[in-house]
Amino acid sequence: MENMATAQQFFERINNETNKMLETLSSDQTKQAFEQFNNQWLELTQRDVADPSAWLNSVVEFQTQQIGLWNQFLTGQAAKLSSSSNDDSGQAIQAQIFDYIKSSYVITASTLNELAENSNLVEHEQQKLEFYTKQYLEAMSPDNFAATNPEVIQEAINTNGQSLVNGLKNLLSDIEKGRISMTDESAFTLGENLAVTKGAVIYENELFQLIHYQPQGEQVFSKPTLIVPPCINKFYILDLQPHNSFVNYCVQQQQNTFLISWLNPTNKQGHLSWDNYVEEGVINAINIVKNITDSNDINAVSWCVGGTLLATTLAVLANRKDNSILSATFLTTLLDFEEPGEISVFIDQPQVEQLLTQAKEQGVLSGRHLASAFNMLRSRDLIWSYVVNNYLKGKQPSPFDILYWNGDSTNLPYEMYQFYIRQMYLNNNLSKKNAITICNEPIDLGQINIPCYFLSTIGDHIAPWKSTFKGTELLSGNHQFVLGASGHVAGVINPVSKNRRHYWVDGELNNGADKWLETATQEQGSWWAHWHKWLNKRAGKKIASPALGNDQYQVIEPAPGRYVKVKLEDMEK
Repeated sequence: MENMATAQQFFERINNETNKMLETLSSDQTKQAFEQFNNQWLELTQRDVADPSAWLNSVVEFQTQQIGLWNQFLTGQAAKLSSSSNDDSGQAIQAQIFDYIKSSYVITASTLNELAENSNLVEHEQQKLEFYTKQYLEAMSPDNFAATNPEVIQEAINTNGQSLVNGLKNLLSDIEKGRISMTDESAFTLGENLAVTKGAVIYENELFQLIHYQPQGEQVFSKPTLIVPPCINKFYILDLQPHNSFVNYCVQQQQNTFLISWLNPTNKQGHLSWDNYVEEGVINAINIVKNITDSNDINAVSWCVGGTLLATTLAVLANRKDNSILSATFLTTLLDFEEPGEISVFIDQPQVEQLLTQAKEQGVLSGRHLASAFNMLRSRDLIWSYVVNNYLKGKQPSPFDILYWNGDSTNLPYEMYQFYIRQMYLNNNLSKKNAITICNEPIDLGQINIPCYFLSTIGDHIAPWKSTFKGTELLSGNHQFVLGASGHVAGVINPVSKNRRHYWVDGELNNGADKWLETATQEQGSWWAHWHKWLNKRAGKKIASPALGNDQYQVIEPAPGRYVKVKLEDMEK
């Protein structure tokens, strides 16, 4: 009992001291992460009061390893002193000190990870304990502190301290922006070297701008293509640079291409709901595209939450006997949220209600919160590597278009987000027949009976492929499921020209994800070409390339438009 009380006091003290430090240095998201870490460990120590044997065994093992490391350090230090000159011995001892610090950290991390993994909490609490322990340990790595990172010290010596000066400048710049720089942002400008596919905005409202892209040949297919991108982050992930632009590829393949560019909302748009995104957003865009192209039906392409929006739109249209959508493409889209992947560590009633309270006060869910949450899932790569490189070593990150996009976050309206997180992530109601109502229509995904193309990626940690696969079983109709290599973004943005990676196709549907993969065929290269062949069968005949818009929907401004250029830091000034 005394040992457990001591453990509780230990973690309570960490919590108090950490909060003091974080009050002035960190974001709300970071504070909450450290609070979660301490809360999970407090829960574990309180549970194990009755039987502290596992803790005691771990402490004994930890102390044994630390004593062994200390003896090893002292023995090695004595040997170095006896066999080296004064200068050499000083360098050798310094190197050994850093090795000792790192080895001690590894032992500590191993002990905490082992305790977390063997805690036997209920599944979700176990997942949270392991996740926040990992976050804490990655934050506390000796590499992340100037005094315990020999490379940082050597860089400061080599540059006569200029690296530390540069690092401070980088830190102050990022504090002003409110986020860590992951790329050389001066290398990119929207409309100049990102999002440069030629086209024009031909409609706008409070929710979105509609872009019509300029055909690149004399003919296009008669059935137009409408792209519904996610409203979390911005559409130009699909239109980066000409060589890796999915939008440009669609236009090159003679698709008459339209795209929704969502507004980056402020608290003035906090009232906008999921219903608004469906009715005034997607359905509105569908009708405008039909009007401009004089087509009775169109093909729709969507990604991530854009796919969830499209699926609910299709269910609404099915109830209304509206056959406006000829086919639908879902890129890394969750329709069944029972197992949403690593992001589930943030999703339980207490955490969600705390977040929604903040969002309601602000009118929006902050894009900074969303970005922090996603970055925490890969904190070593997306947070701490840049802390070391930018702030401790004083270096500038290299230009990288995808990371530029990754840092260009968007808010979400409170009303829309609270419906999304509660109805889908918390309660998984989208997968249940008539469990939710959207635009006054009960939603039954089984009523959607059109050809659908599902693209998932095997390394996706945001929309796990075995969960996205369930979409093929929720929707009626003839479907194609394709599994790409890599992750949530890189697996989608895989241009044909590079012939990189591979994908799996033609597995057996209706018997689960594992059976599908077992029976699928692996193909070399990009899934883009495979999708293009699938879409062409539904694209209609060739017609003369049209002008942009029409008399009713005239050109407002060149693509990519104003909405996509609005940054969070500009909105906060």
